[in-house]
Amino acid sequence: MAETDIDKTGHEPASRDVELFAHDTASKRLLLSPTVLLVIFLSVVPLLFSGYLALSRFRFVRGGFEVNFIGFDNFEKLLVGSQQRRFVGNLEQTPWWAWALIALFVAAQAVMAVQAVRRSPGHRVRTAVLRMVVLAVTAVLVYVAVRSLTGEGIPGTLVVTLVFVFLGVALQYFLGLGLALVAAQQLRGRRLFRTLYLIPMIVTPVGAAFLFRMVTDTSKGPLEPLWKLAFGDSDFTWVNEPWPARIAIVLADTWQWTPFMFVILLAAVESLPPELTEAAKVDGARAWSQFWLVTFPQLIPVSLTLVLIRSIEAFKIVDLPQVLTGGGPGTATESLSLQALLEWRAVNLGGSAALAYVLLFVTTFVALLIVNYGRRRAVARFT
Repeated sequence: MAETDIDKTGHEPASRDVELFAHDTASKRLLLSPTVLLVIFLSVVPLLFSGYLALSRFRFVRGGFEVNFIGFDNFEKLLVGSQQRRFVGNLEQTPWWAWALIALFVAAQAVMAVQAVRRSPGHRVRTAVLRMVVLAVTAVLVYVAVRSLTGEGIPGTLVVTLVFVFLGVALQYFLGLGLALVAAQQLRGRRLFRTLYLIPMIVTPVGAAFLFRMVTDTSKGPLEPLWKLAFGDSDFTWVNEPWPARIAIVLADTWQWTPFMFVILLAAVESLPPELTEAAKVDGARAWSQFWLVTFPQLIPVSLTLVLIRSIEAFKIVDLPQVLTGGGPGTATESLSLQALLEWRAVNLGGSAALAYVLLFVTTFVALLIVNYGRRRAVARFT
């Protein structure tokens, strides 16, 4: 009879390995449990509590407060109720070309959805469902944006927030990329420029808002002589008109956060291997071709990450509109975060929580589009 390899304790080595693995697993779970519980307490619990508030009506009563469950009434007020004009905007008298633009966008999205389903023979049902959801949400957002921004429409806080995000992030990225490409060259004073250009990131959003409030004041700001020379004796302040006020906020946000784009993109540009660029030069490629076909494709992963981070942060913009314009004139520069803050100050906690959940949904949807759709389109274009 063959002898078995048994240790002094009477257990086989395989059983001992299993016991050691189970012991290590238990130790890891024990060490990680405080962190997991802290994350649940700080993230999941507030999310669930705010979700309950979004479906309730909170009010103070004698001796305390009262919370009554009302279902989706807070969301109904935002979409079709008393808060519709403030949240969605005024969608009256849309010109014919705006309707044509909406129809063109929906048709283009439908064609791309059909092409995506055809390219996924093994997952056609899942792809079709996801594409229909994306088509429906993007169509609604474009419909509201186009109708409220054209004709006699007045954009609500949802569209104003989208304007701040897309216009601001686009300006920040392209300015940061251009400055990074320039600073990567062997130019005199580039080290000093790199240091000085980080100063806007140090300034608080409140300080940036007060700075641009002075800059855009044509009657008594530091640029008053220049405005007087350009426009004459006109008493005009940017923040008193809807679109100039929005542009002032976008410029202030761009001034403060372009250095963030610049620093990350500069590090990415300087870390690129020079062999591909040198090979392109040898082949006779011009500067634009070198950038578009060699440099930019290598920057796509970093660029998508930067755009994602800044888009998420831009959706939460509240300091600049509150200090620079106060959300005005009227509600022309009121973002979703600022509207939620004002509702919270008015002790409408249910409405504020509902706005927060709408903001969470829109931010998550845009982030998923950037991560999935943007990455696939970029890979398909440059590979």
